[in-house]
Order: sequence, then structure tokens, then C-alpha cells
Amino acid sequence: MSKSRIYLDWNATAPLLPVARDAFVDALSLQGNPNSVHADGRAARAAIETARRQVAALVGATPANVVFTSGATEAANMVLTPDFAMGRSPLRFGRLYVSAIEHPAVRLGGRFAASEVTEISVTSDGVVDLAALETLLAGHPADAGLPLVAVMAANNETGVIQPVREAASLVHARGGLIVVDAVQAAGRIPLDIAALDADFLIVSAHKIGGPKGVGALVSRGETLMPKPLVTGGGQEKGHRGGTENVAAIVGFGVAASAMAEGIGDRNASIGALRDRLETRMREVAPDVAIYGASVPRICNTTFFGLPGLKSETGQIAFDIEGVSLSAGSACSSGKVGQSHVLTAMGHDPKSGGLRMSLGYSTTEEEIDRALEVFALVNGRRPREERAA
Repeated sequence: MSKSRIYLDWNATAPLLPVARDAFVDALSLQGNPNSVHADGRAARAAIETARRQVAALVGATPANVVFTSGATEAANMVLTPDFAMGRSPLRFGRLYVSAIEHPAVRLGGRFAASEVTEISVTSDGVVDLAALETLLAGHPADAGLPLVAVMAANNETGVIQPVREAASLVHARGGLIVVDAVQAAGRIPLDIAALDADFLIVSAHKIGGPKGVGALVSRGETLMPKPLVTGGGQEKGHRGGTENVAAIVGFGVAASAMAEGIGDRNASIGALRDRLETRMREVAPDVAIYGASVPRICNTTFFGLPGLKSETGQIAFDIEGVSLSAGSACSSGKVGQSHVLTAMGHDPKSGGLRMSLGYSTTEEEIDRALEVFALVNGRRPREERAA
């Protein structure tokens, strides 16, 4: 009898929460267009506004400052633009500074030209180098427009938590704005847009147990906003055109509400499983590299490499044995390539890395089975590549 599969790829997408699924299905019966003024339209609008409050509460924001999008990628492309408006007055940003470990949706620079994007280096632990950021900002041309900076809250591959508030202080001292990709952090660490001193946060539904295909750009205020990426009928206060995906937004809101509750207890349980996993991995393979292990990480992520084991080979081996994990970031239409995160950290990316990411339903039995497969995969490495 074949063993049931074990899902350890929560950073790529979290399984749909039952409460979010139920809410999504129920919302499909809301037949009105949420922009219509009749009773059916008002019912759909009310459902969206409830979800807006729920998403805002997850990140400590004001509901009016939540703009729903088709996902985090759209939100990133919306906010990463040279063209903003302060009220009715245009405001231009001359250069985008992005950390070298950003998700490709951010790292590619959105609507900035490639020549207008500068990378911020990171340390060997995968933490944004604040001194390097300060130097870059000090050299920002005064006549080039304001600086826009993107630093993620937690890295999607390593799980390393970034010094967002400290970075924001440097950015604001130079008159710039900071955009924070909070996709992996939401629901895993407490988030508050004001406490982070962030100007914009990007969040995604399917990373927290909501439906795929919906996300949000959350702003600190309403005065300064990017030029719309999608124009049309003036939905979302003119910031994002197109009839809202009511059912997905409702599911997003319910997932956000669920993940905002009990973060501390949930993280302690998941973190204990992650620590058990890494302790046993080191016992089985003393030469295993666990990237970012010496600095604070979100509780569910292990990004590791075994000398002599290519990431694609490892991923296939785990998959054959019934364990789903990722070879780094799951964002390139199934492609497995060298990790830009490892490169930025100064590691040789040729062997690559494998990421196990856990969730609220991960069990000790699943961790033990994953460790059995890890031992099997480790044993297949050439003898000369294994630690004595």
C-alpha cells in the first residue's frame, strides 16, 4: 500500500482553509455586481467591505487603505512605479532600490526601467545590509526624483526576517518611501504597518490559506498613491479597475481573520516541529547547510543544501518518495534554476537548495517521514561528498 503524500511546501501555497473554502463557496451565490446600487449589489459590496476590514486587521492597517488586486504580483507591479500622485499633484520617484533577495515579482522592478533599478546587497546570513542601503541612499542624485525602496518582511526561500523598521528609518530620512513584501510574513509573525514604519505592504491570500488569485496592496495613508496599473471603471477608489472578484476576496478576508488569531501558540507548535526537523537533519548529515539558521527566521521554513546534491535531483527524489517540497522559490512556471538568494548570500548556487516549509496541520509523523526520505536521499550522494 502506498503511503499518503506529505505536503511541506506551504511557502509556495498554503492549503485552502476549510472556513475560507466555505466562505468562498457561499459568496458565489452573491449574484449582484458590487458596484451596483440595488440590494443585490449592496450585498456583494458589504461582503467585500467585511473582507477589507479583516485583511486590514491582519496587518494593523485602516480598511480604507486596502486595495484588492489579483495577487501579490499585481500589487508589486502596481506600487513599483516612478509615477505617484499626492492628491491631485504628480510625484515622481527617480530610482528603485531593491534588496538582492526579493521575490522576482519585486526584484524585476515593476514599471521602472532596468537602468533605474539598483540592488541592495545582503549579508552571508541573508539579511539586508543596512550600511549598504545607507550608502546607496546617500549617493542618490538629488535631481533624479525621490528614492523608492523595496525590502521584504521575510524571505520566501530562507525565511530570514528582515530589518524593515531600521531600513524604513534610513529611507524616510532621505525623503523616500519603503515598500514591504509581507507575503511570507503575514500570519506567521505579528504585522503592523505603522509599527514597521512601512509605507506600503503587499499581501497574498493563497499564502495564508485563502483562495489563489487575490491579494492586496495596503498603504499607510490615502494621500500618496501610485499611478493605477489597471484602469477602467474606477473600482477600488480608482486605484484598481475591474469588477472585484467577490468570492475570492471574501475567502481572503476569512483566511486573514483566521490567521490573525493565535499566532503565538501556532508559531510555537510549528517552530518546535521545524527545530526537530533541523536537529535530526544535522545528525543524519553533519555537512548539511541550513541557510540563515543563525539569524531570526519565520518559524516554518528550512532552506538547506547537501554538498554534491543538485536541487532538481533532490526535489525529484523527495517527490518520488511522496514528499512535496520546493527547490527555492516556486515562482517560475515549474522551472528549477539557481537560487538568486544563495548567490546574494555569497554561497555557490550550483548545487542549489531545497526548501521545506511547514504549516498548522503538519504533524510529527510527517516530519519523521520526511526525515526518513532525507536520510535516503543523503545516502545516495557519492561517498566522497558525504561527511564522515
